[in-house]
Amino acid sequence: MNPVKIDSGVRVYVAGCGGMLGDAIYARLKTAGADVKATDINCIESWLEYGDVRDLVSIRKSIVDFAPELIINLAALTDLEHCEYEQENAWLTNALGAENLGLIANELDVPYVYISTAGVFDGARDLYNDFHTPNPLSVYAQSKYYGEQYVFNSVRQHYVLRAGWMMGGGPAKDKKFINKIYKQICAGVTELCVVDDKLGTPTYTVDFADGLCAVVESGQFGLYNMVSNGSASRFVVAHEFVRLLGLANTVKVTSVSSSYFKEQYFAQRPVSEKLLNLKLNQRGLNRMRDWRICLEEYAEVFKTDYASR
Repeated sequence: MNPVKIDSGVRVYVAGCGGMLGDAIYARLKTAGADVKATDINCIESWLEYGDVRDLVSIRKSIVDFAPELIINLAALTDLEHCEYEQENAWLTNALGAENLGLIANELDVPYVYISTAGVFDGARDLYNDFHTPNPLSVYAQSKYYGEQYVFNSVRQHYVLRAGWMMGGGPAKDKKFINKIYKQICAGVTELCVVDDKLGTPTYTVDFADGLCAVVESGQFGLYNMVSNGSASRFVVAHEFVRLLGLANTVKVTSVSSSYFKEQYFAQRPVSEKLLNLKLNQRGLNRMRDWRICLEEYAEVFKTDYASR
């Protein structure tokens, strides 16, 4: 084991830190007093520097010059339809990017964290633990699974963390389900059509950042499912979010099948992406709260924004 203590002065390099998960991880690391170099191809924050995981030469220089004690790779193309349209870029970002940072982590002999996804499974089972065998369906899932496998098999000091349905970042950065629902509400929609035949485990970025730090500090390398406790359908999550916003009497949530959105969301998605944090629970490392508690906390951000409109 080679645990890294996330505290004052520890040097952490975070690639792809400009998104919703990057916000939470950067905040968590800075709160602990870490010396963080955060990079992204879109430098939308003052604390971001340019870094492209697809380019081994340039990203190597960016990392080696900083001499980190820990490398975290958040860089990913996560929009499933975009990955189908831009397949080469999906493979370069999600797969080759994972390789590039893995090579550098091995060279520097430092731990490496790679974020994978519940989407690597095909949904043939209802619930997946850390040890079940993936069978990715979409280009997104296939490219992420390659990255997961490369890191697991080729990087000496590795942590592969599988996330579920991500929520976090607020109206400005959340590119996922919660903000898509919120944007419809803000546009004046009074009836939301939401699929009830897709199941998964929401994953709050704030808890995920805490969980990541706990696993890294444990020094127990390996692959972990890391999702909020509990599970739900998309319909149930949307219904709960609308209720938390105080709009249950003005916005109707109607359940539909996935075929309703077959043209808009054409990439293959598993029926179930429900994960169980089996290893985290067994090793006493689970920092993830129930998804309903997390959503209640997260909804406060949207309630404040909605009230200001």
